[in-house]
Amino acid sequence: MFRRLFLSTSAALALALAAASGGCAFGPRDQTDTPPIVFVHGNGDSAALWQTTLWRFESNGWPRERLFALQQPYPLARDDDSKEQAGRSSSAEQMAFLKAEVEKVLAKTGAQQVVLVGNSRGGYAIRNYIQNGGGDKTVSHAILGGTPNHGIWAIPGFRENSEFSGTGAFLKKLNAPKNAAGDEVPGPVKWLTIRSDNNDKYSQPDGEWIGAKGKATNVGYDSPALKGAQNIVIDRLDHRETSFSPAAFDAAYRFITGHAPATRQIRPEQSIVLDGLVTGMGVNSSDPASESNNFSNNLPVPKARVEVYAVHYQTGLRVGGPVHLKAVGADGHWGPFKALAGVPYEFVVRAPGYATTHIYRSPFARGSAVVNLKAARIADADLAAFSIVQMVRPRGYLDPSTHHIEFDAQSPPPGIAVTRVAALASSQINLTRLQNRAISAEIHTDTVERVVGRTWPAKENHVVYLELTQ
Repeated sequence: MFRRLFLSTSAALALALAAASGGCAFGPRDQTDTPPIVFVHGNGDSAALWQTTLWRFESNGWPRERLFALQQPYPLARDDDSKEQAGRSSSAEQMAFLKAEVEKVLAKTGAQQVVLVGNSRGGYAIRNYIQNGGGDKTVSHAILGGTPNHGIWAIPGFRENSEFSGTGAFLKKLNAPKNAAGDEVPGPVKWLTIRSDNNDKYSQPDGEWIGAKGKATNVGYDSPALKGAQNIVIDRLDHRETSFSPAAFDAAYRFITGHAPATRQIRPEQSIVLDGLVTGMGVNSSDPASESNNFSNNLPVPKARVEVYAVHYQTGLRVGGPVHLKAVGADGHWGPFKALAGVPYEFVVRAPGYATTHIYRSPFARGSAVVNLKAARIADADLAAFSIVQMVRPRGYLDPSTHHIEFDAQSPPPGIAVTRVAALASSQINLTRLQNRAISAEIHTDTVERVVGRTWPAKENHVVYLELTQ
């Protein structure tokens, strides 16, 4: 489906003038002239979601050594920002973590300033740091994708101590006018927001996605827009795509550099070295309605073991023995692993207290240090299944109104309806009889991606994930 790009008059003029100056020539950049970019993920997410965005910057000559995807140890927000909550973080803790990481980046690179790019809740940490943590001096550009800057709801008396309340103290302070013009963002930092026209589940006038269907949220589709910022609207992007899509990359690149990228595509790399962390999920559940449904934290899982197998692209069967084995240490890293171009892989995670987790991935185009692997658990409700398989799309939702999507030859996938608002990133199939067979997940976006895995017996404590890269 064709996606239109809507810009404010001033933003359109600025980008048109920048584009007219000519595209970027592909090739290595002088690091001294290339600002470090720090990427900040959202609520319940991890650094892994920035993988394709990092690749796109690298494909346009940005040095890998100047790209930093942060990983918050406790990325879920507290229900009440003022009260301790196990496994959750406050807005102040998020900001302090970001501040410390920026200082590390500045020390490592010798740069005077960084660019900050945040998705969803990550934008709150960026705003808080710039406004209250000294970031006005260390940040040149701030880019916020899908950040609900005026709240997911703005209902007086309703959960006002949450970070996400537009009438709560946290957002009211962030949004207070900064000058006589009423700007909601402080200078001298340059600001960009990227939002959907109406397909962001967290910027909706109806409270369906906060468990209050039919109740007015008092926020609109424009909740992410900020007065004083350059505000871009991209048609039909879902909440995650406002940060992780090719269109979002294009807008961010133009804003930082003043000209168009040479390509939105990911250029293949000859030497592909992969690494990342092994962390743990909550239960593997057949109800994927919640963003944090399968999530616990970003802490390393102790005593985990990782096996990697090359698999046949049509059958998912292993081609020979393991090509990588690692007993994961205290730092949580499962690599480094040198992958082969064009080869799909199965990653197997074994850890005490977790199911044996089989993660099937498409061939990797480039190397990455944020290929994070999560060990899963099986929910009590799924114990009767013979095999449990999830199709997951971490960097966007499964939206049949925008993309053709198949899961085990079912289109749309089970539990994924054609709805006005894209809302779910996973689909699960519980097979009712034991059989060892291939099972596939497929999505058509700018290109076609197909991941093929195998069913594994849940009775023997195995779960399967078909993870899409797009």
